[in-house]
Amino acid sequence: MPSYMAPNQDIQFVLHEVLKVAQNDTPGYDELDAEFTSAVLEEAGKLASEVLAPLNTVGDTEGCTLENGIVRTPTGFKAAFDKMREGGWTALDCDADYGGQGMPYVLNTAVGELFVSANMAFNMYQGLTHGAYTAIHAHGSDAQKTTYLEKLATCEWTGTMNLTEPHCGTDLGLLRTKAEAQDDGSYKITGQKIFISAGDHDLADNIIHLVLAKAPGGGEGTRGISLFIVPKFMVNDDGSLGDRNAVSVGKIEEKMGIHGNSTCVLDYDGATGYLLGDLHKGMRAMFTMMNEARLGVGLQGYAQAEAAYQNAVAYARDRLQGRDVTGAKNPDGPADPLIVHPDVRRMLLDQKSFVEGARAFTYWGAYLIDEAHRKNDAAALGLVSLLTPVIKGFLTDKGFDATIQAQQVYGGHGYIEEWGMSQFARDARIAMIYEGANGVQALDLVGRKLAQDGGKHVMAFFDLVKSFIKENEGDAALKADFLDPLKAASKDLQTAGMFFMQNGMKDPNAALAGSSDFMHLFGHVCLGLMWARSAKAARAALDAGTGDAAFYETKLLTGRYYMARQLPATRMHLARIESGAEPVMALDADRF
Repeated sequence: MPSYMAPNQDIQFVLHEVLKVAQNDTPGYDELDAEFTSAVLEEAGKLASEVLAPLNTVGDTEGCTLENGIVRTPTGFKAAFDKMREGGWTALDCDADYGGQGMPYVLNTAVGELFVSANMAFNMYQGLTHGAYTAIHAHGSDAQKTTYLEKLATCEWTGTMNLTEPHCGTDLGLLRTKAEAQDDGSYKITGQKIFISAGDHDLADNIIHLVLAKAPGGGEGTRGISLFIVPKFMVNDDGSLGDRNAVSVGKIEEKMGIHGNSTCVLDYDGATGYLLGDLHKGMRAMFTMMNEARLGVGLQGYAQAEAAYQNAVAYARDRLQGRDVTGAKNPDGPADPLIVHPDVRRMLLDQKSFVEGARAFTYWGAYLIDEAHRKNDAAALGLVSLLTPVIKGFLTDKGFDATIQAQQVYGGHGYIEEWGMSQFARDARIAMIYEGANGVQALDLVGRKLAQDGGKHVMAFFDLVKSFIKENEGDAALKADFLDPLKAASKDLQTAGMFFMQNGMKDPNAALAGSSDFMHLFGHVCLGLMWARSAKAARAALDAGTGDAAFYETKLLTGRYYMARQLPATRMHLARIESGAEPVMALDADRF
């Protein structure tokens, strides 16, 4: 069975030496000193490794069951969920006025990584609840906040998001679920939703569904969509639970992975719902939830890669196969360990350099969200909006690739279920699809985010990269190994952006055909920036005479690997973009 240990030293490095959170003036960050975050991460790490990780295989093999309309989660999930609730982990960054602890989002993100790496399917129950909490907190009436928020923060009740229907996924303008206004101000919701993660279960007393539906008078397409709160059990005026609402589970979906999470078909048969936010403005309210979810899904991509990598390293150290071509490294044994072979080292370094760069990138995104919300910083909000599709799309694409590489390290054993490596790949695969498939993320990036607010956010990103390079170019070692590669990659990104500007208006397909390549090009530049910042921090620690030189030297070597072996992919992506639409669109549809 695979194991997992929280990489807390790496997390502390990003928080305190790369992002320097305790030195930031964002409200709440003054509490994030290294001693405090260390204590939080240590306790979260124990829960992750000792309670959640052992249930990961259990959830995968048992899955969820539907019996007489009741969904049962795998053995041990309920007790583990109670431990998570009792520890206050579900409410870490929730509003103190509604039972939360009020910590910054960046700390919640770091803790969330540990839980996702340990047991992604399990963590989705509270993760989706957090999204529902956020949407109601942002758009709910005072009465709705009073009714729902505290119970959602503590996960006494859990939450879901209901978008997809059998005939529509990305194109939500096609949805058919109807909302009929009632005299008492409520609505009757009728329709069917599919792919609803954590749609029903036995972990909480109630489930609060956020449901997109069309009310009369809203017009066609997404303009007619509203968002409704539809509880599984009705809530009485005193907060107690009443009758079962007219929402039922049609079936549990049979999936490739995340078996421990109950992905349901939900049937609404005149269920009572309450408008959340403004009528016919449901997409705005839902996207409050979706944008948070997309950063969380990007985290899932690299967090699964982290867990898979840990096990692949352990296997590569122990498994004896062949001899080192430069001379035996285990002369007393029948063979050398796998890790001596250059191609195995390549696979492991691909994984390691990606995971550590992705962690810094995701925490930076969470840091920007804190700046946007806690300081009302419009520039931070614009920048993180630009980066969100990159975080979601690039990190899940590359995270899945990393789990496949980890499986490959095992050779044939990686294909055998008892070693557990296939679960990481199967679970990671969904992250490329849900919360907006990665092709859609790329289209959003190129079609909307680049030009948003006159393009000032992408220009701010380029200025940020240029400023970092200029401020540090006096460091010769940093310049050669990190700044020069970053500069070249950033130039490729700017050239790609200019190609879209020059060709996109006259031939929109020229931009759309290169959108996924642009998202990956952008992602590599972001990880290059993160590695350059990490290298600067590591060199500062070494220059100061740190007591753990090996840790910082390893950071430098891992970062140098990324800059030399991964970052040059920007040239390939640029060449593909500059080939335009013709190679993609030349083949007629009937010739496929």
